[in-house]
Amino acid sequence: MSNGSLYTHIQNNIATVEFYHPASNSMPSELLDRLTVAFNELSKNKDVHVIILKSEQDKTFCAGASFNELITISTIEEGKQFFLGFANVLNAMRNCSKLIIGRVQGKAIGGGVGLVAACDYCFATEQAAIKLSEFTIGIGPFVIAPFVKRKIGVAALSELTLDATSWQNAYWAKEKGLFAKVFETIREMDLEVENLALKLSKYNPDSLKEMKKALWKDTNNWEVLLAKRAEISGKLVLSEFTKKNLQKFKK
Repeated sequence: MSNGSLYTHIQNNIATVEFYHPASNSMPSELLDRLTVAFNELSKNKDVHVIILKSEQDKTFCAGASFNELITISTIEEGKQFFLGFANVLNAMRNCSKLIIGRVQGKAIGGGVGLVAACDYCFATEQAAIKLSEFTIGIGPFVIAPFVKRKIGVAALSELTLDATSWQNAYWAKEKGLFAKVFETIREMDLEVENLALKLSKYNPDSLKEMKKALWKDTNNWEVLLAKRAEISGKLVLSEFTKKNLQKFKK
């Protein structure tokens, strides 16, 4: 449980991928690796027509990178490998042959915003505020930036990145295109998630697959791009500025 948990459930051609970590659904390397494997396997599963991505509990959707693991990074290679964990998950979602519905019940921070942006369609509650806080510890949202930019544009990405201490509410995120719909309650959101997933599960799977390709057209170079971005983050996490700020977090 210290490395989190991941469950995949398949019913009626709908796969539900649910992750959890006791530290506000943050992401250590092991959980990132398991998510990558899950999306790669579901992509090849003919019994799956659509995927729902969700997290456990009713507060934070995903708090991003595991700070406990960031603190332990001591070499550039270790840093690169950690951020490659996020790159691999996002690329697995992008390359997945199935459409992915995001179910966002609470706040998303840093890499959590990246997970949301990598979904093909997202529902959220009013509690689903977002923030890119990477600048505050001396790194930046380099790995997730292509996904976030694709959804909300350069101006909104700049606003989120540069104003690193401010939350943007769910309606701001909807206006920018990150969320398709925002609901007052989790129950209302879950009904809509289930309704859309059931509809999609009954459509021609070949049609859904081709639509997925069309939605992610012109992103074939992102395997290489994200690897380069992971290396940038891996170097920055070892800077004196970042080390000092991570130690403040540890204390």
